[in-house]
Formats: sequence, structure tokens, C-alpha cells
Amino acid sequence: MSHTQFKDWPAMAANLIPAIKQLHRSSPGVMKAFREMGAAAHDGGALDPKTKELLAVAISVAVRCDPCITYHVEGARKHGASREEIAETLGLAVYMGAGPSAMYAAQALEAYDQYADQVEAS
Repeated sequence: MSHTQFKDWPAMAANLIPAIKQLHRSSPGVMKAFREMGAAAHDGGALDPKTKELLAVAISVAVRCDPCITYHVEGARKHGASREEIAETLGLAVYMGAGPSAMYAAQALEAYDQYADQVEAS
């Protein structure tokens, strides 16, 4: 299922890797603490990993963070989130973030479709 592209979300994630590695080298203490905080936030508890990633998708859209969208949409998809679950999550993000979030929600759904297309093609 091929879709018209506004942005290439998988490429965005891949292209950020060198910059993120450079940030880790340049500020190792802060980035180590950030990684540990992320691990703690994703650690077991009352919410399953898919739910946590769906929450991260909604927040990514509401705060308008392109790299966050690509990482968390793919994280949610890898944890079993369907396109319908992503779309419902995006509805809540739009509700909480109004017009600007609607524009980012459209992009997050595009990101899901691109990752799903990669899986179908392989």
C-alpha cells in the first residue's frame, strides 16, 4: 500500500543517527541520564509498552516534534499498534493541541503508513 509522501519518516530517523551519536559523544553525562530516564519511563508497570508508545505519539504530536513522531510511531507499530489505534491516539492529540496538532497528526499517520509499507515490501 503506497502513499503520497509529505516527509520520509524512516529516512528522517536514519538520518538523525549520526547527529544523535555526536550529541552522546559531546554531552555523555546528560545523554546517559536521558537514556536512563527513558528506560525507567518504559519500564514495566501498570501500562504495557504499546500503551506507553501510543501516549508518546500523542505527546509528540502535541509538542510538534518531528523526530519524536517518527521514533514513537515506529515504536508503537513494533509493539503491535494498528493504524486504527494510531489514528484514535492522534484524535486525542488533536483534541489536546488544536489546529497545529491536527497538522502533525496527519504527518504521524503518514509515518505509520511508511513504516508499514516497508514491512509489506520486505
